[in-house]
Amino acid sequence: MHEALFYIKPADHPGHVRCLLCRHHCLISEGHRGICRVRENRGGILYSLNYGRLISENIDPIEKKPIFHLLPGSLSYSIATVGCNFHCKHCQNYEISQYPHLHPDIPGTLRTPAEVVETAHRSGCQSISYTYVEPTIFYEFALDTARLAQAAGLKNIFVSNGYTGPEANRELAPYLDANNIDLKAFTDKFYKEVCGARLQPVLDTIRLMKELGVWVEVTTLVIPGWNDSDEELTDIASFIKSISADIPWHVSRFWPTYKMNDRPPTPHSTVIRAREIGLNEGLHYVYVGNIPDDTGENTYCPNCKKLVIERTGFTMTRQEMTGGNCNHCQAPIAGVF
Repeated sequence: MHEALFYIKPADHPGHVRCLLCRHHCLISEGHRGICRVRENRGGILYSLNYGRLISENIDPIEKKPIFHLLPGSLSYSIATVGCNFHCKHCQNYEISQYPHLHPDIPGTLRTPAEVVETAHRSGCQSISYTYVEPTIFYEFALDTARLAQAAGLKNIFVSNGYTGPEANRELAPYLDANNIDLKAFTDKFYKEVCGARLQPVLDTIRLMKELGVWVEVTTLVIPGWNDSDEELTDIASFIKSISADIPWHVSRFWPTYKMNDRPPTPHSTVIRAREIGLNEGLHYVYVGNIPDDTGENTYCPNCKKLVIERTGFTMTRQEMTGGNCNHCQAPIAGVF
């Protein structure tokens, strides 16, 4: 166990603690856990139960996160524990994200931050990704690891649902190089009924992360009947554009899974339409996901419109840029290269 960060002991609720790590602000009584099921009140002290208990460790292409504008073509050492502060009905990793809701134990192989950094280096990775589940729920371990990783010359990447509290984001930001944030929809109805959350905190996090100087990319899984209308896709693109036209937007194809098997896979045409909507709204970089061999995975210069990065799946096959600039017109390409 490891004492948690970002909690208080409210005077009007003796014996309780209030967790401020994420935007749920769980009020937790003695012997109980928060929504994520991996933070427990023991004697008025909030503990992280999953510190260093890694349930998944993999070497991934950075494009798999998906992160397209930070060290493209490189490898990222990806880690996760069990647990999540969302309950998404379409979660692809529900076996580990929802594990603590079904079992009393917290499984995983114990690792130290130094071991993770050393393994990442030894594996030829240029970054560490905190991913697969919501990394906020293993924040203390992620923060300790990120500090060591930065000192060792590695980049740090969060793949997040955007529900981290603002103070936690501010403490993490100096060590974080990129954050791919899911903007799952643009309605509270979706967030409440599908995820058990609210929309506004996610919008706030996307804006705050950009203000804090973290490279931000946004992903939307387009689900038939839930968030695939032209109006909603336009609203998402317009919101991203209001922060920066340089924020890449990944629009991905949905496949039925977990508790959402009542919807068909997203038609290719819908995902292509979503990309066109993003570009028409003025976003410079819009990508399609989960559609192999589609040219919508490529990066084009927003100035001259020529190809600067060609991708096939998660593999970069050609690069026409030097030092972050387009080889054709020398215009800068936004990102960390």
